[in-house]
This record gives sequence, C-alpha cells and structure tokens, in this order.
Amino acid sequence: MMLIALAFLALIGRAIWLQLFTNEFLQRQGESRYGRTMELPASRGKILDRNGLVLASSLPARAVCATPEEVKASPEQFAELARLLQMPVAEIHQRLGAEGKTFVYLKRQVEADVAEKVRALGIAGLHQRPEYKRFYPEGEALAHVVGFTNVEDIGQEGMELARQKELAGRPGSRRVLRDNLHRVFEDVGTLREPLDGRDLQLSIDAKIQFHAVSALREALREHRAKAGAAVVLDARSGEVLALANLPTYNPNERGQLSGAQLRNRVITDTFEPGSTMKPFTSALAIESGRYAPHTVIQTAPGRMTIGSATIGDSHPHGALTVEEVLQKSSNVGTAKIALSFPPETMWNLLTAVGFGQPPELGFPGAVAGRVMPPRSWRPINQATISYGHGISVSLIQLARAYTVFARDGDMVPLSMLRLSEPVAGVKVMEPGTAQAVRRMLEMAAGPGGTAPKAQIPGYRVAGKTGTAHKLEGGRYVNKYIASFVGFAPVSDPRIVVAVMIDEPSAGRHYGGEVAAPVFAQITGDVMRALRIAPDSPQVRQVIPADPVKETQ
Repeated sequence: MMLIALAFLALIGRAIWLQLFTNEFLQRQGESRYGRTMELPASRGKILDRNGLVLASSLPARAVCATPEEVKASPEQFAELARLLQMPVAEIHQRLGAEGKTFVYLKRQVEADVAEKVRALGIAGLHQRPEYKRFYPEGEALAHVVGFTNVEDIGQEGMELARQKELAGRPGSRRVLRDNLHRVFEDVGTLREPLDGRDLQLSIDAKIQFHAVSALREALREHRAKAGAAVVLDARSGEVLALANLPTYNPNERGQLSGAQLRNRVITDTFEPGSTMKPFTSALAIESGRYAPHTVIQTAPGRMTIGSATIGDSHPHGALTVEEVLQKSSNVGTAKIALSFPPETMWNLLTAVGFGQPPELGFPGAVAGRVMPPRSWRPINQATISYGHGISVSLIQLARAYTVFARDGDMVPLSMLRLSEPVAGVKVMEPGTAQAVRRMLEMAAGPGGTAPKAQIPGYRVAGKTGTAHKLEGGRYVNKYIASFVGFAPVSDPRIVVAVMIDEPSAGRHYGGEVAAPVFAQITGDVMRALRIAPDSPQVRQVIPADPVKETQ
C-alpha cells in the first residue's frame, strides 16, 4: 500500500514539475515544430497617367502551394484541380513528384475566386499564400511605357523596372502556428506591418497615347511597314506626353512574347536620321553670324565631289538661299555650309543638343547613339553627317533636339513623371537663331517644301522629313526608314512630335509621303485634345501637283 502511495506522489510531483518548470521549454519545442514566419506582402503602388487614370494596379491573389508527401487526392480531384489551375494533370504530378522537395508552388497569382474553388476541393497537403497580381487596364497601348512585373512582383520592363524601389514598398511578417495540413490554428503575432508602395504619376496622357498608337497602326497597315514609333513631348516642360511603339504586346497576356514586340524603338533603337539632321547645320550657319537666311549657296549642278566620293541632290536646284537649302532639302547646299566650319564647331552643336549621349530620362535602355569624335572626321564624314548619314540617333533624342527650335534656343531635361514645378532651361543657341530656323522649318512643312502632307488645317506647323537607307552588316541595303520631326503651333510651340516608320514596302518610302501624314494626324488630335487655339486661317492642306522630292 505504501509503495502505491509513493508512486502516486511521484506522479503528482512529476506533473507539477512539468507544469511549473518545463512549460516554457515545451512551448518552445511546439513552436519550433509548428511555428512559421509568414510574409505579409506589400501592395505595390499604382501607376497613373497625368490625369489620374490608373495604368497599373495590384489585385489580391493567392499562390497555390503543396507539401508533396502529404498530398492525397482522387483522380477526379486531380482532374478538377488541373482544370481550375489551367494546367495539365501531368504537370501537377511532375511538380509533386520532384525529388527532395518538401514545398512546391503549383500556380502563382491565382485569382481569389479560383483559389476558393481550389480550397473547396479539400485536397490534403494543398495550402495557399496571399500575394498580389498586377493588372494593366490600358493593355497594349501603354505596354512599352508601363512595362510589367514578374511572378515575384518585381519590375521587369518600363516604369515598373525603372521605379521598382518606390513602387514595391516593404513586405511585413507575422508568426503563426500551423497544423500538419499547413492550416493556421493560432496567430502568435505580427512581427512587422507591411509598408505599401508609393503611387507613381507619369507625364503620359493616355488620350494622347491612344491617338499616337492609332495613327501609327493605320500607317503601318497602309504602307505595309515592319514597325513604327512615335513620341510626343511638351515643348514647355519636357514632359513625355506619349511614347508609342508597334508592334506591341498585352502586358496582361504574356504567354507568347517576341523580341520585336518587346523592343522600345523610341528609346533603344538607333538609326541614321537623314535629312531631319539638316536644321542643325542651318542653325550652325545662322549662329555663326557668317550666314543669314537669305545668303545664297550655289548648289549647281546638283552634285559635289569630295575626295573620291560624290554626293548629290535628287535633282539640280541651282542657286538657293540658306532657308531654301533646308526647304528643298539640298544635300549639296547643306554639305557646303557644314564644310565652311571646323569639325569641332559642328560637333559641339550636335552634342549640345544631346546627340551622342543617352537622354537623362530615368527609363531603362536609353541609348547614346553615335557621333564620331571630330578628330576622326574627314571632309566626306563632315559632309554626310551634316545631312544625317554617318551618325546614329534614337527617336527620343531627335525629338528632344528639336525642342531647341521650339523653345527659342534653350533646352530642358525630359521627364517621364508629371512635373509640378517648371524646370529652368539651358541655353544652347541665341533666340534669334532658333527663331530663324523655326521659320525655315515652317517653309519645309509647307507647299514649297518636302512635307506639305504635314500641314494641319487651322494650325501653323514646322518640321523636317527624313529618309535613309538602312545599314545591315555594315552596308546600305534597299530598305528605308522614313521619319518626320516637327512642332506646333508655330506662333507659340506647345508640342514636339517625332515619327519613324521602319521599312515601308507598299511603294512609297519618303518621309514626306509616309511619316509626315502620321505627324499631321497625331499633332492635329493633340491640338484638339489640349484645346490649343488655332493660329492659321488655312482650312485645308495645300498639296502641289509636283511636290519637292526629298534627297536621300
């Protein structure tokens, strides 16, 4: 009897000891076995256009995960799971059968309603984690501007990549206890609250972007072109109002993406600008004080020999004034002006307007283009560079360079973000020089120039065409890039628009025939969208029967 009593007392003592002295130890053991730190995802900041339209937002989603050794399901359950997750049953089995895996994702960024249906299947070993899925309401129209994120919600392209840090925010965490089926049965506590990302307001105007994409699409269809690009700048602030590329892609559906669709031609592609470079040679002439707009340049007989090379015009013009050299797009006249200056003087102007250096845009992939150092220029190099050959630029560089004529000789940085304060300009040339070239560019875009199809009823426009052979393997081939860069209204320039059409193949390839009409359509739409007052009594385009042919 005594032995039984002693044994009973020993058991009571053991229980008291366990309760009083090992409770903390056992709790630690239990938490180490069942406790988990769960990440609390931060909601990524929204991307908005300049008027507050949502271009990118994050929707609640779920990740469907599994502990392979614990998954138990019937063939019917597996079939229904595969249907809900839109993946083959064989792929599910392959993931669950991965050797040495104690945790696998079956599908990321599953929409909430689908995730609930998966949960309702009651499959042992399946569990879910909260996350977010990015959604792009404007789809392909703004794909190259906004970009996209990957399944980890990290920016991969466009502004999603450029502003990853501020958009992403900071994830939080909480400590939980889970059972063998990974179900949370106790919330131990939040360790750190998530910090949501900051919203980002772009300079882009979605309405103007729509007009640019629509005009490009129509031009590519009409001219059976390989690709096209357009950019619209606010001449006063340097804000990018539209940046359009075709072909494009839908960032919400990225299953089949090609390199051609992803290419941001406005920013990353360079090309020989052709005659769109000539206004800078004209500016060099006027700025020097040695030439005036009415100074006569003899271009007869329409060709010019420089060393062993010969350059020429599309047809002889004879004597032309400096402004007519630009209006008629004379290679000979432009080269003669350029060769009257030291190479360094010409190079200084080209680099001052941004050529040969990447634009400070805060956008991934912006390229510098190529301007040879002046010490390596031979006379033929200087001549051809003056009319846009032997130099490479991006479309956005070209558009920004033309702001010097729209802004009376100074330039401001470009911005992909909406600005709240005006930015001070940096002087590049005298206001009188910029105004003189502006008048020349208005002549070039009129009935007597190479781009009468750039005219917009009710508005005075200025601009220059470009047509250049493409370089492939270091040789010029019979393929073309047609371009046009201009601004409006001339009386008080508000916007600069640059257009590039790559490989038009329907019979016409000159910038004045292919790119100038796109400029007119986009610029006219922008004038109306921004309610900019007309500054011309002209009510229709004046197209001469025999317009001036551009020299390539």
